[in-house]
Amino acid sequence: MSADPAPSSLRNTLLTALMALVFGFLGAAAWSYSGLADNRTRAFLLGNPDLLPQMAQAYEEQEAGKRLAQMGGAVFEPFPGVVLGNPNGKTVLVEFTDYNCPYCEASLKDVNRLIAEDPDLKVVIREWPIFEGSDVASRMALAAGLQGKYRAFHDAMFATGDVEAAARKAGLDMERAQRDAASEAVSTEIARNLDHARALGFTGTPAWIAGKTPFGGAVGYERLKAALAKTGEAG
Repeated sequence: MSADPAPSSLRNTLLTALMALVFGFLGAAAWSYSGLADNRTRAFLLGNPDLLPQMAQAYEEQEAGKRLAQMGGAVFEPFPGVVLGNPNGKTVLVEFTDYNCPYCEASLKDVNRLIAEDPDLKVVIREWPIFEGSDVASRMALAAGLQGKYRAFHDAMFATGDVEAAARKAGLDMERAQRDAASEAVSTEIARNLDHARALGFTGTPAWIAGKTPFGGAVGYERLKAALAKTGEAG
């Protein structure tokens, strides 16, 4: 008895399930019953398993986009002063970040390059302290925003890794900053950012929203620039 039919059936089932995941069950049925599942398309997919994570990522971003559309515009509204680039810019990039995240630090140069290239770029930072010990830094960053010194603190914090040193380097009024960092307004903002991240399905930092497209990871300058370019085309 041949052992081929069972694995073949399993592979076809998995491929059909993948099509359902990405294109919906109607599209998967059409793909399966059209005969394409048994010829070159099927062979191509089986021969290129690296497409699976790419398709899964595309699906996740598609679903995140749907959730973003249901959230309204609150996620695009910055906490007072917590903006990089042009505060009145029409092109908007949202970044969820954590000061103890090495990928966030690595992404800083990409964000700075985008800001330098586009005077109309507004980068809304959502402080999302998910690493141990990050809460204090995030609170002080928001306090810096209330003093109009967010950019200075943001850069100093990534450079020094020390909250007090970064606050002093940024020139903060320390007494006011400590009071603001412990305020209800700051606590509410951090809780709100957690809710936003969960609603969008983000699992870590950095995470981004460019236009109507949410996506996660240290994706690099080119991916961020391309996402922002699509925003301009949509506008």
